[in-house]
Amino acid sequence: MSKQGFIRAFSPGPRLMRFMFNIWPPFLGMGIHVTEITPDFRRVKVRLRMGVLNRNYVGTHFGGSLFAMTDPYYMIMMSHNLGHDYIVWDKAAAIRFRAPGKGTVKAEFEVTQAMVDVAIAATATGGRFEPTYLVQVKDSAGKLVAEVEKTLHIRRVDGARRPASIAAAKAAE
Repeated sequence: MSKQGFIRAFSPGPRLMRFMFNIWPPFLGMGIHVTEITPDFRRVKVRLRMGVLNRNYVGTHFGGSLFAMTDPYYMIMMSHNLGHDYIVWDKAAAIRFRAPGKGTVKAEFEVTQAMVDVAIAATATGGRFEPTYLVQVKDSAGKLVAEVEKTLHIRRVDGARRPASIAAAKAAE
């Protein structure tokens, strides 16, 4: 089993993962809906409709719901793109509210090949890598509602963390 739990070891595809997100009770209760996960786990789209259960005192989107709609995606996307030789965790997050959120709001996450390549290079000698990625939450008119910075902790799994020269020496023995 993977060091990161049974769901990762199970390795659900994008359709099943989307279904699982959409029936997960915290997301279901807040009205968070994953609308798309690409087959390569490089893009995820999420929406949050305004409802009775996710309004705050002044009638706009509750900040916790805005934050929750951005929570696990970069970690899961990088996990899928790096594979089982890597451990990926959410390390920190920060949200900046830019405007009151009303109606339906959306967020889109993207992991590029360059992001994956940087993580691989940064962890090649066994160190950890802690990149920060920004996601914007926008309303239906495209107005910025919130910005969320997500910091990940990425490192290679113990057996795969050796520098290439050491791994080559071990293989030659």
